[in-house]
Amino acid sequence: MLNDSTIALVGAGQMAEAIIGGLLNLGLPPKNLIASGPREERLATLTDKYGIRTTTNNAEAADKADFTLLTMKPQMAHEVLHDLKGKLSKNSVVISIAAGVTMDTIHRELSHELVARAMPNTPGKINKGITVWTTSKDVTDIQRAQIGQLLAALGEEVYVDHERYLDMATALSGTGPMYVFLFMEALVDAGVRMGLPRYMTERLVIQTTSGSAEYAKLTGQHLAQLRNDVTSPGGTSSEALFQLDQAGFRTALAKAVQAAYERSKELGAK
Repeated sequence: MLNDSTIALVGAGQMAEAIIGGLLNLGLPPKNLIASGPREERLATLTDKYGIRTTTNNAEAADKADFTLLTMKPQMAHEVLHDLKGKLSKNSVVISIAAGVTMDTIHRELSHELVARAMPNTPGKINKGITVWTTSKDVTDIQRAQIGQLLAALGEEVYVDHERYLDMATALSGTGPMYVFLFMEALVDAGVRMGLPRYMTERLVIQTTSGSAEYAKLTGQHLAQLRNDVTSPGGTSSEALFQLDQAGFRTALAKAVQAAYERSKELGAK
């Protein structure tokens, strides 16, 4: 469905590169992709690596694009939207992955009706991510299907019917890899403290976390049941769980997610 579409990426960072790689893997011709950004050396790298077109002019990138992805940092949103105002074709769909930047803000600053907002996460760089997204009411069913295909280049995608879920997804799945990496780092440090070699500890932790996640996905069982299955009465897991509860592990994590959610809303209000 995307083979005849021109896709512009305004912002040439790591997530933009992940999208580029994913779309090319799906068979989209490099000539259909154009990325813009302020750093010529970064753009040259993308051209050399993927064969796509690049430019330092945001309006030039978006000109005649069927889909314009806003892949810049949220702090650059106002400047980028100013660059694009009046430069988009009527049928072009603007898709923002900038955290906290609302569809109303995009619509107001661009005076453009076809707007979507998405929240991917970093595992999308290896096609193992998950993206939560929604659109304005003016986006057609065909365009929604195309957006879904586009975002599938990063892994799984979940369409929601209300934008309020995007800030929640930002706090949970968007920020989620940070929680997981921090947990993994803490486990590695604990293993090293016990006396295990770091290389061995890292291998144990990475395989344990990735294998546990895959096991949970394949079995479909409730997470509490899976946790209970490995928590024998009076055993090592029950003692470890007691210490985590005593330290307020769950409460601290819940507070962290809530804080990320509030921050996402603050970014959208600016």
